[in-house]
Amino acid sequence: MEKPHAVEIEEVFRLLNSSPRGLTQEEALRRLKTYGRNVLEEERISKLKIFLKQFKSFLIYILLVAALISIVTGKIKDFVIIIFLVLVNSVIGYWQELKAESAIRALKRLTESKVKVLRDGTLIEIPSSELVPGDVVLLSEGDLVTADIRLFKSSGLMIDESTITGESIPVAKDHSVLLPPDIMPYDLKNMVLAGTTVVKGSGVGAVVRTGNSTYLASIAEKVKEKPPESPFTVAMNLFVRRYIFLVIMLLTTVGVVGYLQAREMVEIAYFLIAQLVSAVPEGLPIVTVLILTMGSMVLSKRKTLVRHLPAVETLGSATVIATDKTGTITEGRLAVKEVYAIDREKLKLVAALCNDSRSGIGDPMDVALAKWVSEDYEKLRALYPRIKEYPFDVKRRFMATVNNVDGRLMILIKGAYEALKPMAKNDYNDLKDLEKGLESMAERGLRVLAFGIGEWNGDDVKDWNIEIVGLIGFLDPPKEGVREAVLTAKKAGIRIIMVTGDYPSTARAIAKEVGIWSEGDLVLTGRDVESMSDDELYKVLKRATVLARILPEQKYRVVKVLQERGEIVAVTGDGINDVPALKIADLGLAMGSGSEAAKSVAKMVIVDDNLRVIVNAIKCGRIIADNIRKVIYYLVSTNMGELVLISSAVLAGLPLPLYPTQVLWVNLVTNGVQDKTFPLAKEEGNVMERSPKNPYKQFFDLPQIARILIFGLAMGLGNFLLFKHLLSICSVERAVSIIFTSVVIAEWLNGFQAQKEKEPFFKNIKRSLIINPYIFVGTGIGLALQSLALYVVPDWFHVIPITLQCWGYALIVPLICFMVVEVRKWIEVLLEKRKRM
Repeated sequence: MEKPHAVEIEEVFRLLNSSPRGLTQEEALRRLKTYGRNVLEEERISKLKIFLKQFKSFLIYILLVAALISIVTGKIKDFVIIIFLVLVNSVIGYWQELKAESAIRALKRLTESKVKVLRDGTLIEIPSSELVPGDVVLLSEGDLVTADIRLFKSSGLMIDESTITGESIPVAKDHSVLLPPDIMPYDLKNMVLAGTTVVKGSGVGAVVRTGNSTYLASIAEKVKEKPPESPFTVAMNLFVRRYIFLVIMLLTTVGVVGYLQAREMVEIAYFLIAQLVSAVPEGLPIVTVLILTMGSMVLSKRKTLVRHLPAVETLGSATVIATDKTGTITEGRLAVKEVYAIDREKLKLVAALCNDSRSGIGDPMDVALAKWVSEDYEKLRALYPRIKEYPFDVKRRFMATVNNVDGRLMILIKGAYEALKPMAKNDYNDLKDLEKGLESMAERGLRVLAFGIGEWNGDDVKDWNIEIVGLIGFLDPPKEGVREAVLTAKKAGIRIIMVTGDYPSTARAIAKEVGIWSEGDLVLTGRDVESMSDDELYKVLKRATVLARILPEQKYRVVKVLQERGEIVAVTGDGINDVPALKIADLGLAMGSGSEAAKSVAKMVIVDDNLRVIVNAIKCGRIIADNIRKVIYYLVSTNMGELVLISSAVLAGLPLPLYPTQVLWVNLVTNGVQDKTFPLAKEEGNVMERSPKNPYKQFFDLPQIARILIFGLAMGLGNFLLFKHLLSICSVERAVSIIFTSVVIAEWLNGFQAQKEKEPFFKNIKRSLIINPYIFVGTGIGLALQSLALYVVPDWFHVIPITLQCWGYALIVPLICFMVVEVRKWIEVLLEKRKRM
């Protein structure tokens, strides 16, 4: 049924062909066959299909090729490790998709319970799955609402709509109001929606939507959408494609030249294998996963649990954080923020007696008032017993109690100031001051209640005369450390947007207090978002820092609009209303205290529900991304050097300077022992003082490519010229032995330089030595292995033991390469300094 909130209840019953007595059993059964069961339908996909889908990745294909090369070249250990990593990655992806299915099931559970309905005019209890449009449902405190219902009776009905708005403060309902057709779901005063809960009062209504037609079902539908690939995965796939194309072109060129040189086919195949072995950085997938894994372990110690490994790097790429308010920025509880008292003792008395909270449980405002009254709360309630009560009424907008105060029956009342003012006997000046206080609190986004006391004159409200004794303003207070975290994020070039279901004034007040909102920033509402095209919305989002009264589908749309225009969006959330946005975000961050539905679709879970933890995690993510960038430079530049050396020798018609087995050994004693230490490298500079890097250029931008080429050409051409010279003064066997050692040393020294991307080694030698001391341990192991190859089993590697003079030759090119990199870094430092001037 369309827009039942906008028509009279009589018309609703006519359209539903029902009545206040409910449906007959026969009619209900007929409608159950027509409309289906009142459950959220879910599409079932076989678990085998979900598992096999995990292998449809270009990166997985490359890992499998690397595994094949490893087993062909006898590196069984690498083969086992790579296959293990592929299986682990696939199992993680499989598990994650199963968890996404469980998110839908968690939403489904919100529509499963027993409900009281009228059938044939008789009250009976049935499973919620058997509800049909036209059923008349009776609601009472504690009930779960399992269908969209148009109310036609209500008494003090308060509903928890946190599934829609994310705000736990109950919403008052009024069956008698008639609403405009285009009203937002959170303003549906005469309706209750599936997935919400009755907190107080009672109501009776007609079911207008069930199953997949409910508003809750539209939230569940969004969960089915596949999230985008992580920036890391996209960047790696892009690099692999380009690198493979480059290698194929180079191998083809070298093969054709070898053929034109009339070399034997066996010899051509031999040097092409040497080229291929030197070209494939088979250690890259392993060390990348190792960096991400170690990063996730570090994050776990910092109260961040990683459920999806590439998300570790995505953290460092985030350009926008769309954060929830309640529970992330604020403590998720109301507290007394400000008090304006005409008579403070009487104000405390009313706050204690006109209150239904018990032992910290009850309405959030009542609980906050009890804490404010403090140790006197229970004492006052025992001293002045309650005689009668008038529950909160939506129309009257107040709650009142009658208590015996020193032998007199007194009416104690709290509610909206406008509702108490007509009964007030305060003088003009008191009322004027109260209104000033009210205006001041309201402007700062506080929820304000007025409090009054007077003689009880009976049940007729018109006879009540009270004295308004004060106002109290409530606010959900910000968590400790959030303001500092916001400032750190802004300094790091990350925009923070508060997205909440709360009211604009309240949201802006909190955002201002923690530094998210400042003068000149825009505050958007859900209705504003609804009225804009995607392009208009993105333009406005550049200036907006607070989005208030936002529905789940609107939060989802905001995330999509930002992503489609190149932003990397991290979304925080804890409720069911956050699930669609968490699922589609580049990085979904669920709160540890949040719903299972939210945690099951998130890529990370923040154990300590605090924005500060998220900003610290971003810092960790940037360090991890930097270490991946450094290891890519190291592995690809050294492989490039080997490629240039072998290709130059072949093109010049010289013998092979390195045999395939030697290339494999070089990779073992250099990359194999050094690259595993890169995850342990410390932060270079302050990573939170720079803007986020474009994730698609995070690892392979022009500066990175230029640095790789500079070292690769220096090492390759340097060793080629040395090899050519050595062939003129000694045997091929001795020349190969020297080049074999020269390449190893050059790659070790490059590993030292790679620990700092920008700062020259000699600019701060102490920092160069301590940024990653473990690399020297790895190099020590490599030196021992290289000595073993040269002096214990030289025949295995087609070399002969080299003399001290030969070691001198072997050091020439590595030292030149080291200085080439050092000079390049100094030039970059000077150019950067000049740019800032």
